[in-house]
Amino acid sequence: VFSGDYGNFAIDMEKICCIGHITRDKIVTPSHTVYMAGGVAFYFSYAINHLPKTVDYTLVTKLADEDRPYAEKMQAEGIKVTVFPSKATVFFENIYGDNPDERTQRVAAKSDPFRIDDMDGTEAQIFHLGTLLSDDFPLSFVQTLSKRGRISIDAQGFLREVRNEKVFPVDWKEKKEWLKHIDIVKVNEMEMEVLTGESDPKKAAAVLASWGPSEVLVTLGSLGSLILHNGEYIDVSSYKAETVVDATGCGDTYMAGYLYCRAQGKSPREAGSFAAAMCTLKLAHNGPFAGSIDDIRRVAGKDIGI
Repeated sequence: VFSGDYGNFAIDMEKICCIGHITRDKIVTPSHTVYMAGGVAFYFSYAINHLPKTVDYTLVTKLADEDRPYAEKMQAEGIKVTVFPSKATVFFENIYGDNPDERTQRVAAKSDPFRIDDMDGTEAQIFHLGTLLSDDFPLSFVQTLSKRGRISIDAQGFLREVRNEKVFPVDWKEKKEWLKHIDIVKVNEMEMEVLTGESDPKKAAAVLASWGPSEVLVTLGSLGSLILHNGEYIDVSSYKAETVVDATGCGDTYMAGYLYCRAQGKSPREAGSFAAAMCTLKLAHNGPFAGSIDDIRRVAGKDIGI
């Protein structure tokens, strides 16, 4: 290992690849309307790009020609991006009423799904599938890709189905077939219950692990997170945010921090604490994570050993 300015991270450059669509988001509230980029790929990429460059990271995405500037801006900020053409870019419209917890969601456009041919020439130790909708990836994609590296997913996108532009919550029909090929899966409280029928996080994690993944991450909001790793349950505390401004992308930020640490040999507990600290920092401002390793140290240094 090396110490340097970054703490005790492994010296070998491991590779993480995120595969997912960048979205065009329209956010409507009673006071204003905002257009911005979004999606798993967007929040995950910016989060990992703000960490020390001890991991070789790349993004594979699909965009319509008119939206390529989203990727070009990311490239200008130092993120490696491979862009494939798509007939359209995913377009999410989120409409909020007076109660910010109530949201109506519409998908006005969908990108082309990913094909295994899109991954020709891209190698990684960990492939994170940035799924937005249930048909972003065919089952054959993960069956083939899992032979080339570890597969990580956030289950959220697999539980969304679009019918006539409206988004409906659904169970994941192919979950058992998919999870045979998944190494790391993240769910929140709602998702774990939909997938497993269990309301207890430990029982839900055990069911998910029985279907294949060696690491199951259950995020529990202010209660922290639960990690089940090779049969061992690990409780990870959350960190109190100084202020809460924007929770959008927190799950993607968590996964970026967790995989960044795991790729370098950090324990699941340390990786979970690192990820939790990143989420606390993300909550304090709009847009993707923009903190630093020093900020993460300030929040969780004693728990991550740096």
